[in-house]
Amino acid sequence: MSETVDNAQIYRVELGARSYDIHIEPDCLERLGEAMAKLFAAPTRCMVISNVTIAPLYMDVVRSSLEQAGWQVSECILADGERYKTMESFGFIMDALMESKLSRNEPVIALGGGVVGDMTGFAASCYRRGIPFIQVPTTVLAQVDSSVGGKTAINHPHGKNMIGAFYQPKLVWIDPKVLNTLELREIRAGIAEAIKYGLIRDADFFAWMQKSAKAALDLNAAVLAQMIHTSCRHKAEVVMADETEQGQRALLNLGHTFGHAIESMTHYSTYLHGEGVAIGTLMAARLSEQLGHAPAGTEDAIRGCYKHVGLPVDVPDFSAEQWLDAMGHDKKNVGSRIRYILLRGIGNAFLAEDVSPDAIKQLVDSYRKR
Repeated sequence: MSETVDNAQIYRVELGARSYDIHIEPDCLERLGEAMAKLFAAPTRCMVISNVTIAPLYMDVVRSSLEQAGWQVSECILADGERYKTMESFGFIMDALMESKLSRNEPVIALGGGVVGDMTGFAASCYRRGIPFIQVPTTVLAQVDSSVGGKTAINHPHGKNMIGAFYQPKLVWIDPKVLNTLELREIRAGIAEAIKYGLIRDADFFAWMQKSAKAALDLNAAVLAQMIHTSCRHKAEVVMADETEQGQRALLNLGHTFGHAIESMTHYSTYLHGEGVAIGTLMAARLSEQLGHAPAGTEDAIRGCYKHVGLPVDVPDFSAEQWLDAMGHDKKNVGSRIRYILLRGIGNAFLAEDVSPDAIKQLVDSYRKR
């Protein structure tokens, strides 16, 4: 369910007792405290978890907003980057929570991108067996995708997001204006996740993204608003239908089986998450064509869109055995079977569990023979 109130777009994620709002509005960051005061019976203590890049930009605004609404605020500042999404960082957050002595009803706020949001949510799910948390996403990727849906996790050397929990936030508070401080590479990586929704379930949105990508890169306010609104609507609809990924929610992982393998094999130091997903999606599209599921030209259409955005499109050179080993740790797998999200065409994704290792070897060989 969605509604427009004044200048805000509000989507309701209906999950019974775990329901929450996605609030999208320019310049809403300074009203976070007011929103949280309405959400909780009475302002008490809270903790804001951020990183060394985002905290200098927005912590003062958030702290001021919270304190004006009556909250007592403590902070936990993390290192920045996917390579710090580790058990050590998780322990650092837990130490901060222990020292703060937050009670079971006092919230933590994730102020940052997907890494901050994932780690904060996982820590919130574990501390005192669960305390409330709020998502305040500050990257394109987090605003269009990772802040919604309650997937929380940390990485392990054997695989991305292998340690985590489904744990829904109490509120997702999105201010598109904060994207103005992002580096261009981060914007591109986030746009890859928005394009994903067009590929899996909305061909018209993919066509719109093809035409609007340049304006999104330039942070055109109207285009950003439409991109964020549409992405959040798709994500909310899928999550409401399949909260814990027993079926159709897995389709949101288009490109992620290959993409997570890329991140893992390059030790989370070469590609941003959205970049890995973009390359992984091209591999999934070529595999779909190779197996006869998607029409010829599907991969080329996606590649053209990514190149227009400026995303990487070259597949890193690893052996088929390395790919299969890395993908063998993917969370979607059932037993020893690797599950892939494939395409029947633009806007039509499906889950495949019958892809043979020989098919993957053929796919990898097709890239290595360039």
